[in-house]
Amino acid sequence: MTIRERYGLLRSWLMYYAKPGNRSRLFRFYSAFIKENDLVFDIGAHLGNRSQTFLDLGSKVIAVEPQPNCILFLKNKFGKNSRFILHDYLVSSETGQLPFHISFANPTISTARGKEWHQQINSYGMMPAYWNQKIIKSVITLDWLIQEYGIPAFCKIDTEGFEWEVIQGLSVAIPALSLEYLAFDRDRMIQCLERLGNLGEYRINFSPGESQHWYWKAWKSLEEVMTILVNNQLPYRFGDFYFKLTNKAGSEK
Repeated sequence: MTIRERYGLLRSWLMYYAKPGNRSRLFRFYSAFIKENDLVFDIGAHLGNRSQTFLDLGSKVIAVEPQPNCILFLKNKFGKNSRFILHDYLVSSETGQLPFHISFANPTISTARGKEWHQQINSYGMMPAYWNQKIIKSVITLDWLIQEYGIPAFCKIDTEGFEWEVIQGLSVAIPALSLEYLAFDRDRMIQCLERLGNLGEYRINFSPGESQHWYWKAWKSLEEVMTILVNNQLPYRFGDFYFKLTNKAGSEK
């Protein structure tokens, strides 16, 4: 591993593990979705701080991560935990193989998206980013994971602009899930909302940045969130949308 790669992993570790009180904050936040013995998918596990929380909550975690250095870290950290299963794949709309672009200095933006997305990130961010290596990864789908393990109680999807492709590989409603949001990729998030709306009736909220706080006091309908996004009325550059499936009567499960 090069010095630049080590620097990138350290940067990620500091971002996700070194914040005082972050582990307990994540535990409180995700306890609203995850109970003991639940099945959880972590799509884009990176260094596994969310997987750590899911394990702390007593769940079985199926993690998927394509970056070789992150995979090594995850194996060292969780490899002895029988409730943690790691897959070295990409997740997309169909099985096969796809190129994956790795940023050594900033592995949080390693992605299966191409040059257009790279340019958007650089016009959007404070510091220029570089993708140093392209590798070819085998691809699975959410439907494949569900066939292997069952429907998860919660699915976290954080795939650096590849969320739409991930959602296209899902044909059943998941009780709860999250999708990373980047403001410049707003149109693709709208596509994700439309597809999820075709799978089931969801209530939706937004957590800005890495705050683990809710932006809206009351969870909103898909139609309300679509209107907000179409009119560009969400004043945050990034964060995560959270989805909770409702029953036919419209009450939350």
